[in-house]
Amino acid sequence: MRAAEMSPPPAPHRRRASLGQTAGAVFWSFFGVRKRAHYEADSAQLNPVHVIVMGVKSKMADTHSATAPDYFVPAPSNWPMVGMIAMIMSGFGAAMLVNKVPFGGWVLLAGFAVLAYMMFGWFGTVIAESESGKYRHKEDVSFRWAMGWFIFSEVMFFAGFFGALFYARVITTPMLGDFDHRLLWPDFTASWPNAGPAGTVEDFTKIPAWPLPTINTILLVTSGIWLTIAHHALRANHRGKAAFWLFMTLLFGFTFVGIQAYEYMHAYRDLNLRLDSGIFGSTFFMLTGFHGFHVLVGAIMLTVVLLRLLKGHFKPEHHFAFEAAAWYWHFVDVVWIGLYIIVYWL
Repeated sequence: MRAAEMSPPPAPHRRRASLGQTAGAVFWSFFGVRKRAHYEADSAQLNPVHVIVMGVKSKMADTHSATAPDYFVPAPSNWPMVGMIAMIMSGFGAAMLVNKVPFGGWVLLAGFAVLAYMMFGWFGTVIAESESGKYRHKEDVSFRWAMGWFIFSEVMFFAGFFGALFYARVITTPMLGDFDHRLLWPDFTASWPNAGPAGTVEDFTKIPAWPLPTINTILLVTSGIWLTIAHHALRANHRGKAAFWLFMTLLFGFTFVGIQAYEYMHAYRDLNLRLDSGIFGSTFFMLTGFHGFHVLVGAIMLTVVLLRLLKGHFKPEHHFAFEAAAWYWHFVDVVWIGLYIIVYWL
């Protein structure tokens, strides 16, 4: 009797989980949700599928814990949203200005102001993270890949505009001037620059390659040489020399922007060349205008780099911000050489 009294009570009967319950448990287990009605927490009660799932999750957790300290994950940022607002304001302002809507210029300037605020704010956040030692080898590789893809996207951007110019000049204009189209457009002249559409565009004069575009070409190419000298000086730990040649790069870059602004005023005031001057005016101002904007952005980037160089942020072996700005500057150099040859000379 006493042995019978001390014997443990029989284990309660456990109902075997159905196939649907097992599948649901497997699904929820990947998200860390445990259904008591589906399976028991005790590992002895788990079926082989549960064991495999938990083994995979354990391996993933071990891998994450082993690799997480090697890569810095930044906190959520509002700067992309600010940049989006700046782009929308700039686009609306430019459209309003072109269509002569009141206050379009002010909206465009406000968009540029917000864009400048975003650039300096975002730059400041990244600089603070870099100076606090949060960026190591993996972050450096990520930044290099990101900058490379960004420049590639810019190449595709300008390729679209160059393609539009090529199509209008090499394909469409000769096609409209051939024998088949003279019945429809008897007064059309297949020449470039073209003042079409007929009757809608006032006469204008093309900007010659000399002197302003040639001077700008010399300035921009020379600035790229100065920037390369500054980079080599930094790698040799000659900070004073690097700062001087970087300053010369900026001087030539901002001079380029100033000369192009004067060229635009000269085109509007003296040559009657405007954005609405037919296909030539559209392609000319789109190509040169966007390039000038990219030169201005590159100059802002180099200004930040110069200030950081003067504060001693860069080391001879670690200065990717300098390299990224240099990549971008050389890119706008190459684009301008193409513009100078195709738009001004040919």
